[in-house]
Amino acid sequence: MDKHLIEFKNVFKTFDSDEVLSNINFHINENEFLTLLGPSGCGKSTLLRIIAGFESPTSGNVYFEGNDLSSIAPYERKVNTVFQKYALFPHLDVYDNIAFGLRIKKLDSKEIDAKVKKVLDMVNLSGFEKRTVSSLSGGQQQRIAIARAIVNEPKVLLLDEPLAALDLKLRKGMQLELKNMQRELGITFIYVTHDQEEALTMSDTVVVMKNGTIQQIGKPTDIYNEPVNAYVADFIGESNIISGVMKKDCLVNIMGIDMDCVDTGFDTDENVDVVIRPEDVRISEVDDAMICGVVESVIFKGVHYEMVIVSDDFKWLVHDTAKYDIGKKVSLFVKPFDIHIMKKS
Repeated sequence: MDKHLIEFKNVFKTFDSDEVLSNINFHINENEFLTLLGPSGCGKSTLLRIIAGFESPTSGNVYFEGNDLSSIAPYERKVNTVFQKYALFPHLDVYDNIAFGLRIKKLDSKEIDAKVKKVLDMVNLSGFEKRTVSSLSGGQQQRIAIARAIVNEPKVLLLDEPLAALDLKLRKGMQLELKNMQRELGITFIYVTHDQEEALTMSDTVVVMKNGTIQQIGKPTDIYNEPVNAYVADFIGESNIISGVMKKDCLVNIMGIDMDCVDTGFDTDENVDVVIRPEDVRISEVDDAMICGVVESVIFKGVHYEMVIVSDDFKWLVHDTAKYDIGKKVSLFVKPFDIHIMKKS
């Protein structure tokens, strides 16, 4: 059974009468890679700051290993933070940047040296001890910021959009490195991002947020394949979101067409949102489908073509390895299992 390391219970946070967190309730397990995902201003960084001790809840409680965090000073908490802008000391070399926290603890110089060299090896920067931080690339600076945080052996590492300043290729590489590092260290990572690809790539658990509330918590596959509402479906990947009517169990009407699905538990003739992922729409040139349309645009994405197909004023987003020319009439098919029905938001 997973051990709950951090628990939020009925947490609210207000700034100047603006409520930025509303009734937050969830837990974070030990040794888990959990990502707080949402747009700017949704409250995810505020949650991180509350864990670190930079902010306090207006009401509610946060527990760390069963103890109320309000009674624990920030410097006594078993957490370290990696910021988006790294906050490295420009007047110190790489070694002294990493050793800074250990010296504050007044550890023996031999112990400090062993710990610094160990984490440098862990972030693949052995031999960089005497380099100035200004001489390092963005990716190297990010690794030094992580090394400085983990050298203090925290139970939790807080990461506030640490990859945002990196270029695309480096960011993708660092996503894998961070996940591997988390497994090797065996500590809890709490990661803040607005990038759904980062969340899906690295996380054990994703918490999707909107306007200070939690919309859905789950594994990346569950969040992607079974979103609880249109907001989550739209935020996690690209989606075709269509209004529909649930005629009965396993039968939904979309755009005036009755289509088989696998969902149950809705009221008869209940208005619903229907989510169909672009990669789940099949295209055919055979004119025998319930949904027919005309190709409006085609964009090559490398591994597939992204096409917009117009049918009855609805623009279907479709991903396919085959290219269909603009203006071509096509038929669209969707398997019942790929039709996801949700309650109206």
